[in-house]
Amino acid sequence: MSSLFARHKRTTLAAATAVAAGALLTTGLTAGSAAAGPSGPSAPRALPGAPVLLSDSARTALVQEQQRSATATAQEIGLGAKEKLVVKDVVKDVDGTVHTRYERTYDGLPVLGGDLVVHRAKSGATQGVTRATNAAIEVATVTPKIAADRAEQQALGAAKAAGSSKTAADSAPRKVIWAADGKPVLAYETVVGGLQDDGTPNELHVITDAATGAKLHEYQGIETGSGKSLYSGTVTLGTYKSGTTYQLYDTGRGGHKTYNLARKTNGTGTLFTDADDVWGTGTASSSSTDQTAAVDAAYGAQVTWDFYKNSFGRNGIKNDGKAAYSRVHYGNQYVNAFWSDSCFCMTYGDGYGNTNPLTSLDVAGHEMSHGVTSNTAGLNYSGESGGLNEATSDIFGTGVEYYANNSADKGDYLIGEKIDINGDGTPLRYMDKPSKDGASKDYWSSSLGSVDVHYSSGPANHFFFLLAEGSGAKTIDGVSYNSPTYNGATVTGIGRAKALQIWYKALTTYMTSTTNYKGARTATLNAASALYGSTSTEYKTVAAAWTAINVN
Repeated sequence: MSSLFARHKRTTLAAATAVAAGALLTTGLTAGSAAAGPSGPSAPRALPGAPVLLSDSARTALVQEQQRSATATAQEIGLGAKEKLVVKDVVKDVDGTVHTRYERTYDGLPVLGGDLVVHRAKSGATQGVTRATNAAIEVATVTPKIAADRAEQQALGAAKAAGSSKTAADSAPRKVIWAADGKPVLAYETVVGGLQDDGTPNELHVITDAATGAKLHEYQGIETGSGKSLYSGTVTLGTYKSGTTYQLYDTGRGGHKTYNLARKTNGTGTLFTDADDVWGTGTASSSSTDQTAAVDAAYGAQVTWDFYKNSFGRNGIKNDGKAAYSRVHYGNQYVNAFWSDSCFCMTYGDGYGNTNPLTSLDVAGHEMSHGVTSNTAGLNYSGESGGLNEATSDIFGTGVEYYANNSADKGDYLIGEKIDINGDGTPLRYMDKPSKDGASKDYWSSSLGSVDVHYSSGPANHFFFLLAEGSGAKTIDGVSYNSPTYNGATVTGIGRAKALQIWYKALTTYMTSTTNYKGARTATLNAASALYGSTSTEYKTVAAAWTAINVN
């Protein structure tokens, strides 16, 4: 689960446990109708390396085809007799190239960090394999030497240290092969739920060596994140009429629904309904039944859906045509928002005084993009890969804001500038010079992996700004930026649309769960080569932008 910003920073800001928000307004939309999305940049369909938009049936057929040949693929790429491949996702390019993302099992056990992508030309010939680990998957035995309850107690201890009061794991520890740190070992994975110390739901995954009992790894699974909206003015929404009542249910975009948690911190909540299909007031309210925050959440979800579909040919978070859902008014004065794989949903707090809901456009795009990352590269939410995970959400959240082309919330390279999280009108994060927030890093260093993922995301955000807009002082859409470089070199940007295409293709085709900053450099160069050619200006600028943040 990913949150919008770091927990220790949240804790100093939040006075109570949790908060929620949601309200929305629509006009004239009836059963099955969906508002046309805002105009935005479309994917470069003519480029041979660009992804194509597959229908649900075509994608399902392609997944099934790749799964039928999975055994032969495993043999072809040199996997062992005890290893099997399970298709997670497929991407097909304009030129017919198919990129199939697989999870791996060993002797029936899931291999964490064993994911890989096989790239096949239209002819069926294998062009290459991108692996999370190059280590051979083999262990001496799949029989643990320690009991599962020992692993569970260790996980509970780790959760308690992080502020959770949970006294039992959500389920019994499961046996896995842990391969994300080098040599594969037999291990237990234990998941502890409950709440973190600031009211954020807890989904702590703890990996324990099944032979020695040593803790190998831990990571947090919660990724933090017409209607009269609070932040985007009067907007058009997709709603559904059931009998004489309208529901905040967008049937035109995979069935996205917006629910009211009414200050609770668990459950789905109650679907927002309205008698006249006119939602919200456009002003903040501390009421737990207020519709305005729901308007912002629903609007953010529909714009994000349209952004991914029209920019990259992606049909929903899982690319299967099915929507996640949104929950607002989470807890009491909860100053954050988060994505959770377990509920496949976005959740928003109402902020200070329950009158500052975290439902702005870039936050909605940020949280939903955590879902996209989870269902593509699956970047581990810790270390350098965790920083790249967070940066991906900032990058695409920025893309969503620009795509909306909304005069009330214009696109910019500032994160969370509308929600006033600091109480002084400053944004949560800056992409041109991340260190302006007082904690994020501008450049890569060997210690970056030990930094909180919300701050180790800084160099990747910085890279994206340099790639899109270039270095130095400039004013873009009325906002002043001044982006430095590590080596003092001048970088000339290639434009935001191309930069987004390159990052998306790198994420969905060339990154894996263990990708670090140097791996991200390779992935984006591969993406630029596939889209624009290895001698192109775009390819050279990708390389220059990485050098400018000290990734060589």
